[in-house]
Amino acid sequence: MKTSRLAVLALATGMTFGLASPSLAQSSTSSAETYRLLNLFGDVFEQVKAKYVEEVDDKQLIEAAINGMLTSLDPHSSYLNMDNFEEMQVDTRGEFGGLGIEVTMEDGFVKVISPIYDTPAEKAGLQPGDFITHIDGTAIRGLTLNDAVEMMRGKVNTDIVLTIIRKGEQAPFDVTLTRAVIKIQSVRAEVKEDIGYIRITKFNEQTFSGLQRAITNMRDQIGPEIKGLVIDLRNNPGGLLDQAISVSDAFLDKGEIVSTRPRDTQNTERYNARSGDLAEGLPMIVLINDGSASASEIVAGALQDHRRAIIMGTRSFGKGSVQTILPMPGNVALRLTTARYYTPSGKSIQEVGIVPDIIVPQARVESIEGDTRRSEASLNGALRNEDAHTNDTEKDANSRRDQAEQLAIDDYQLSRALDMIRGISLFGSRPQG
Repeated sequence: MKTSRLAVLALATGMTFGLASPSLAQSSTSSAETYRLLNLFGDVFEQVKAKYVEEVDDKQLIEAAINGMLTSLDPHSSYLNMDNFEEMQVDTRGEFGGLGIEVTMEDGFVKVISPIYDTPAEKAGLQPGDFITHIDGTAIRGLTLNDAVEMMRGKVNTDIVLTIIRKGEQAPFDVTLTRAVIKIQSVRAEVKEDIGYIRITKFNEQTFSGLQRAITNMRDQIGPEIKGLVIDLRNNPGGLLDQAISVSDAFLDKGEIVSTRPRDTQNTERYNARSGDLAEGLPMIVLINDGSASASEIVAGALQDHRRAIIMGTRSFGKGSVQTILPMPGNVALRLTTARYYTPSGKSIQEVGIVPDIIVPQARVESIEGDTRRSEASLNGALRNEDAHTNDTEKDANSRRDQAEQLAIDDYQLSRALDMIRGISLFGSRPQG
């Protein structure tokens, strides 16, 4: 009985040992207590195997025990079985199957960190902070995060119903999504007249190269009249540390980007910028919100501390911990929290997040019915402007006004960012004296 129990413990803990000798088990109070608890685990395992109402699988029991140990540490540590490990590797390469939703576990429910741009979750209207309470009518409470994520996976083009609790809504409601192959184009660029707009949806292996291409293409389109850049990190749940460092380095000439500090602070790692600024000193606005987490916060924190960009929006998520993937025998792995992130000024991102320089909540703007512009031209008997270009000037002004109003309705935060870039550019181009 004793031998089988220790064999079980070896499987559960990844340790290799035979029968513990009395001198080893009693070498210290700490090690004696550890062996007592490991023996307790073996006893529990044997009781479940022998007396549970249904036959149970050894592998499932041990994997559940390992996952329980890891998830008890923090929301981001977990066990990756063979399938999970493979999917994680595909995810970082930029293509995977599912709903396109970044989640964590909080208060027994799955909490949405961020829907990923142009995925079923984003199209269905899921929002950061939503809680998922049921999946296809099955309650989530009592499940692990991995269990819940596994339930949300399935064949492409099959439907799934999520029950959502949302702040501000009086009652839970159901959302139907259709599973799809999620292809993550992590960088999307668009020219906003004389300003470059770059949205980074995730930090995967293609992010930095995508950023380089986006800036080159926008410079070619706009030319020397380009006034600045808006980098949109809203609802970006993070990703690879090295990509966050590369994106930050793209706009910094020198100085620290981020430091990671493990339990042993002597092993602190610092990452510094190299010379060169892809934007060549152009004014920059970085947009963040409560869906901006981890790698997004590294970029925003570095550019904020070095005063390279103005951070605008709402406070970020506050995930300031580093997860290391530790491969294990059998093509499985541990995702283990091993360090904390610190911005160049020495501030921890954990829980507090990045506070914007200018706080701009997302607002719903509506045009006023019957709004008419008052001007000199509307007065009876007003003098007429005989300049041949008057009509062109008026048409241009009306067109720009209509575009600005529509953008404010569609995305108020972005409209504020574009206005600020233009203001900075105008102020910088004023003649001195």
